[in-house]
Amino acid sequence: MLKYSLRRLLWAVPTLVLLITLAFFMMRVAPGGPFDSEKSLPPEIEANLNAKYHLDEPLVQQYFRYLGQILHLDFGPSFSYKDWTVNELIADGFPVSLTIGSLAMLLAFFAGTSIGTLAALRQNTAVDYGAMGTAMIGISIPNFVVAPLLILLVAVYAGWLPAGGWDWSWQRMVLPVITLALPMIAYIARLMRGSMIEVLHSNFIRTARAKGLPETTVIRRHALKPALLPVISFMGPATAGLITGSVVIERIFAIPGIGSYFVQGAMNRDYTLVMGVVVFYGILIILFNFLVDLIYAWFNPRIRYEDHG
Repeated sequence: MLKYSLRRLLWAVPTLVLLITLAFFMMRVAPGGPFDSEKSLPPEIEANLNAKYHLDEPLVQQYFRYLGQILHLDFGPSFSYKDWTVNELIADGFPVSLTIGSLAMLLAFFAGTSIGTLAALRQNTAVDYGAMGTAMIGISIPNFVVAPLLILLVAVYAGWLPAGGWDWSWQRMVLPVITLALPMIAYIARLMRGSMIEVLHSNFIRTARAKGLPETTVIRRHALKPALLPVISFMGPATAGLITGSVVIERIFAIPGIGSYFVQGAMNRDYTLVMGVVVFYGILIILFNFLVDLIYAWFNPRIRYEDHG
C-alpha cells in the first residue's frame, strides 16, 4: 500500500507539469494580451509594462521562469487586479468555493445514495421508475436554468431566501448549494442504483440471506460498502470540480468565489490569474483522485495495491 501511494504521488508530478505546459502555451497562443483595451496604451508605457512582468522575454524563457515560481508556490502578480497577487486572490475566493462545494457534495452524496438504494430495492416498480425519471430530468436540465427558476420561485415570489450576494449566513448558502447539488444527486442516484442492483445479485449476498440475516442487516453490513465504490470513484474529480466553484453559479448568485476570479481573469487576459486557477484546480483533482484510491481499500478489503513492477 505504501509503495503504491508513493508511486501515485510520483506520477502526479509529470501530470502536473504537462498540465502547466499545455495551459501556459495555450494562453500565449490565444489572441490579445493583458494590457489590450479599447484605448491603446502609448508604446513606451506598454513596453515598460511588458518589461516589468517579463513579457518581453522569449516565450521559452517565460515558461521556465513560471515553472521556477510554481516550485516556490508563487503564482505571480495579477495583471488586472492591482496590488493583488494570484495567491492572495485564490486565498480570498477558495474558502467561499470550498464551503459551497463541500456542502453541495455532502447533500448530493447522502441524497443520491439514499435515492439510488431505494430505487434498487424497489427495482422495476413505480418507486424505481419515478426516482430514475426524476434523476434523468435533473441531469438534463443545466444548473444555469435551475438557478434562475429557484431565485424566481423561492426568493422573488415566496421571499423565503435572498436572491444572491454573500455574507457567510446560511440563508445565502441554501440556493447555490441546492443548485450545485441537484445534478450531482441525479448522477450519484443512477450510479448507486446500478451498483446496488449488481451487488444484490452477488453470491456473498445470497449467502448472507441464506444465513437468515434480516434484510436491513444484509444491506447495511454487506451490500452498502461494495455498492458505494463507483460512487466514491465518481466523487473524486466531482468534488474537486464543485469545490473550485461553478463559474455559472457563482456569477448568477454574485458569489465571490474562485470561479468568479477565473472568469474575470479570462475576460481580462490575465495570464497569471488564469494559470494560477488552472494549476490549483489540477492539484485538487490529483489530490482527490489519490484520496479516492486510498478510500477504495478501506471500503473493500479485497482490494490490494501491490507493486508488480
